Amino acid sequence: MNIECDETLSRRVAVHAALADPARLRIVDALVLGDASPSDLAQMLGIRSNLLAHHLQTLTAAGVVTRQRSEGDRRRTYVRLLPRGLEPLSRATSLIARRVVFVCTANSARSQLAAALWCRGNELPAASAGTHPADRINPGAVDVAERHELALMSGGPQRIDDVLTEGDLVVTVCDRAYEELPGVPTLHWSIPDPVGSVQVTAFDTAYDDIATRVESLARHVRCA
Repeated sequence: MNIECDETLSRRVAVHAALADPARLRIVDALVLGDASPSDLAQMLGIRSNLLAHHLQTLTAAGVVTRQRSEGDRRRTYVRLLPRGLEPLSRATSLIARRVVFVCTANSARSQLAAALWCRGNELPAASAGTHPADRINPGAVDVAERHELALMSGGPQRIDDVLTEGDLVVTVCDRAYEELPGVPTLHWSIPDPVGSVQVTAFDTAYDDIATRVESLARHVRCA
């Protein structure tokens, strides 16, 4: 697994720092739906013009806002948000991998569901494995997969040592598995084990949690 930053760290830090001041955050909020002149902003926020100028300079330097001169009264300028000015706030580290491998202890439920969910919506290959694989996929996982028309991967539970290859992105979906792999770079999802749970909705809860996390992760992983 390689890690690559979509935006330089300094750019992200600059934007976060610029918005750390309450007044600058209010300026950005005021510009979300439309542009405003500096005098309008000063009146709206109730701050002096020289202090507003300082805040605008900071936001401009961070690449959040820009000014343009009025086509009517050329003495006036209007401040607007740059189209991608706030992008660093939502851009996370991008992961580059040849394959995604989901791991839990038995490889009988959570990791199986995660790999199947990943393969249903992504071109990047996926696999699953366990630190102590069971003999078969748990019936509860089979049932929840069938109810969601999700095709589980063939082959049954497998041991992690037999599955991992160079370039894999490892995602542990079980606390025990994560704690057993201290030397393996991983992402970790702390998902309660539905196997043996007294809750009748345990597998549905696990399925929903995994599905949400898979969808989120997919936005940040690219093929090596």
